[in-house]
Amino acid sequence: MPSGQEFHPHRVVVLALDGLLPFELGIPHRIFGRPRDAAGRPLYEVVTCSVRPPGPVDTDADFTVHVAHGPQALATADTVIVPASYELGPVYEEGRLTDELSAALALVRPGTRLASICTGVYVLAAAGRLDGRPATTHWAEAERLQRMFPRIRVDADVLFVDDGDVLTSAGVAAGIDLCLHMVRRDHGTAVANDIARRTVVPPHRDGGQAQYIHRPVPDPQLSTTAAARAWALGRLHEPIQLRDMAEQEAMSVRTFTRRFREEVGVSPGQWLTQQRVERARHLLESTDLGVDRIARAAGFGTAQSMRQHLQQSLGVTPTAYRRTFRTGASGPAQPVG
Repeated sequence: MPSGQEFHPHRVVVLALDGLLPFELGIPHRIFGRPRDAAGRPLYEVVTCSVRPPGPVDTDADFTVHVAHGPQALATADTVIVPASYELGPVYEEGRLTDELSAALALVRPGTRLASICTGVYVLAAAGRLDGRPATTHWAEAERLQRMFPRIRVDADVLFVDDGDVLTSAGVAAGIDLCLHMVRRDHGTAVANDIARRTVVPPHRDGGQAQYIHRPVPDPQLSTTAAARAWALGRLHEPIQLRDMAEQEAMSVRTFTRRFREEVGVSPGQWLTQQRVERARHLLESTDLGVDRIARAAGFGTAQSMRQHLQQSLGVTPTAYRRTFRTGASGPAQPVG
C-alpha cells in the first residue's frame, strides 16, 4: 500500500433474518474474521445487522441472538451476505420482499458484492438481483426456486456459483466453500489456504463440484479411491493416465471412475485439472519460478496449456495472477481454534 494511504479493511455485512440458522450465521465471521495482511491488520471487518433496530433476532434453535446493528449497516458494506432462514414469510411463499426487507436492501450501495448461503438466495431472487443470472441453492430447494423465479438459471448440481458481483451457494457447509472462494478471489490461494487450515476444512472444493453425492459414505466393504488421489498428488508434475490411478486401487477403469465420482463428485480428469490449477496458483504466489517451469511442475506440460486452464478457471493469465497475488497478505501467525 502506498505510503500515506489510509488502510480500510473490506467490510462484510451479514444480514440476520428471523429464523436464521446459527451455523450459517457464523460462517462469514469465522472465515472473513481471520485473514491478516503482512502488518497484522485484518483484511476484513465483519458486522451483523438486522432489518430492524439493534436487538434480538430469532433463530431456528432454542435461543435468540442479539444483533448490534440495524439496517443502516448495509449502506457501509463492500460485501453483503444473506445466510439461510426458515422464516422468510412472503419472500419464500410468494417471492416478494416485505416492506422492511425492501427498505433495508435499498440501502445497499450500487456495486456492492452480494452473496447468499442456502435459502438466503430467495432474498436476492425476490429483490430481482438474480434475474438473468446463474445461481444455486440447497439441492432440495432448487426445483422450487426455479419454479418461483423462472428468469434465474438455477444449477442444482454445484456447491456455489460465482457470477462476479453476485454469488450464491448450496446449503450449510457449502457456505464455507463460498466464503473461502471469496477470500481466495480477493487475496489469493495462500491466504485462503491458511484460513482453511485454521478452520480445519478442505482448502478448496471447486464450485462446480457436485453438492449432492448419492453415496457420501462408501460401503466399508468396498475399496475407496483415497490412495489413488494421494498417489496422484505426489506426482502432479508427471503425465497421469486414468488407468494409472485405477491400478493404484486394483480396479478396472470403469469401476474406478464410478467410485471416484461417488466419493469426490467430479470425474478423475476434472479433479486432476483442479489440483494442477491449485498447484500452479501456489507456485505463482510463492515462488519466482518462470511460467514454463511452473507449467511443468504443475503437470500442464507447456506454458500455453497452463495459460488456457488458468484462463478458463480463473479468468486471468498466469502473469496477471502473479502480479495480483505475488505480494499477497501473509501476516504473523494467528492463534488457532
